[in-house]
Amino acid sequence: MLRIRQDILEIVPGAEEIVSYGMPAFKVDGNIVAGILANKSYVGFYPFSGSVLPLFEKELAKYTKTKSALHIPLDSQLPKSLLKKLIRARISQCPVKKG
Repeated sequence: MLRIRQDILEIVPGAEEIVSYGMPAFKVDGNIVAGILANKSYVGFYPFSGSVLPLFEKELAKYTKTKSALHIPLDSQLPKSLLKKLIRARISQCPVKKG
């Protein structure tokens, strides 16, 4: 889980670390773009949007998932390049903050 956290902070270095829905989450320009949560058998990655994971069906085929969560087995790692795609897709959905 710490590796995913580190990767997220490298992908979006200005992300604000918060707690949302009881899990560590990352906010960019006022929008939550990722969350992570450790489980007994996997680390959950939550893009905070049900429309992100379906965009990457082929690349995520080896992972179990729900509509809103990707389950990364504890003995596996999510490639940083794929994590970057997931986060960028989520950020592209977020409204632009005016000000």
